[in-house]
Amino acid sequence: MAFESLSDKLNEAFKRLKGKGRLTQADIKEAMREVRMALLEADVSYKVVKDFTKTVTERASGADVLEALSPAQMVIKIVNEELCSLMGGENQKLNYGSKSPSVIMLVGLQGAGKTTNGAKLAGYIRKQGKRPLLAACDIYRPAAIKQLETVGAQLNIPVFQMGQIDPVEIAKSAIEYANAHGNDVVFLDTAGRLHIDEQLMNELKNIRDTVQPSEIMLVVDAMTGQDAVNAATAFDEALGVTGVMLSKLDGDARGGAALSIRAATGKPIKFMGTGEKLDMIEPFHPDRMASRILGMGDVLTLIEKAEASFDEKKAQEAAERLRANKFTLNDYLDQMEQLKNMGDLENLLSMVPGMDAKALKGAKLDEKAMAHQEAIIRSMTPRERENPSILNSSRKKRIAAGCGLQVVDVNRLLKQYEMLHQMMKQFSGKNMKKMQRRMKSMGLGKMGGGFPF
Repeated sequence: MAFESLSDKLNEAFKRLKGKGRLTQADIKEAMREVRMALLEADVSYKVVKDFTKTVTERASGADVLEALSPAQMVIKIVNEELCSLMGGENQKLNYGSKSPSVIMLVGLQGAGKTTNGAKLAGYIRKQGKRPLLAACDIYRPAAIKQLETVGAQLNIPVFQMGQIDPVEIAKSAIEYANAHGNDVVFLDTAGRLHIDEQLMNELKNIRDTVQPSEIMLVVDAMTGQDAVNAATAFDEALGVTGVMLSKLDGDARGGAALSIRAATGKPIKFMGTGEKLDMIEPFHPDRMASRILGMGDVLTLIEKAEASFDEKKAQEAAERLRANKFTLNDYLDQMEQLKNMGDLENLLSMVPGMDAKALKGAKLDEKAMAHQEAIIRSMTPRERENPSILNSSRKKRIAAGCGLQVVDVNRLLKQYEMLHQMMKQFSGKNMKKMQRRMKSMGLGKMGGGFPF
């Protein structure tokens, strides 16, 4: 994941401060030297690093101290606040403007991920009740139109295209089409280049001036480091970018782009792509990202992912069955589906405070094993799913044959189910009520009673 190396180096720097009763100027200077090196190695621009460490040093050396915190904790608190400020302070939402349909113009260099991430963004706002339309305005890149149609079909979002004619005409016609068909947001997937040139910028300016978008969203590849900042600056100077979306934050990006773009352009990072799948997109929250960078986790995003993935009705039904100490293979299957819907396991676990990033490296859900388990359960009769105790050897042979697996695979599933069933007994009756009260006191009560295993 992005920022992994930065997180490790920052935590190493802070470890040296722990255990000290008070910090001297020498301690602060040494810590800031380590922080400065960590940020520079993460490809954060020199000017941003210089200003950042100067501000942290001044605050750590001044009277900005709380009695409740140790000196080391105080420095971490200051770094956390300054990282948050560096990335924009708070999440900025999409600007839909006052006209309908709203027009969101996607711009960026070729290879940054405009087409895929534009479709992700359209899928994201559709979940909020919007009716998006994707418009193919990239007439130069081979298969660009086909790619947009493919991702649009996967998300069940309509795509407007007129072939390889004037992009300005395509944009105008797309808005007319949206008006006629009830689409309230139009995403213009514009052309990119391998580098910034006058022809590209003139074309984008013509589209902008003609359709007057409410949002000009720059899609930036987080893997390109300072080149991403240079591209963002150039696009902003030419077009007046209103927001940034970082793509490929799930890769080995050092993260410097996210920490530099806001400072370099003054434009907010609004969204980030966190994986290849079309639902892997998140709003960019500077405070949450700062917490992730410092190894403090991101509980709020984890809760939001859980709430988005869980079926509230099924969760309530599962809670009732748990109270009655009933947990069937149908429940097991439901929990497995909801866990899969939450996405990449390494990304999820990295949001848990205190998790070791190195230990999590490569943590993945075994999708093949989960597919086998699903096939086994679906090969059972409804009665067998509700009462696994009736599964004798002849039934197991029939189930194994029905899903193309072995009896040993059926037995393995039943063993895992039984282990989970025993664990779930701990959440029944009084224990369940205690946990619900505890969750409510933590502000998690609305998550319901269903627990993903």
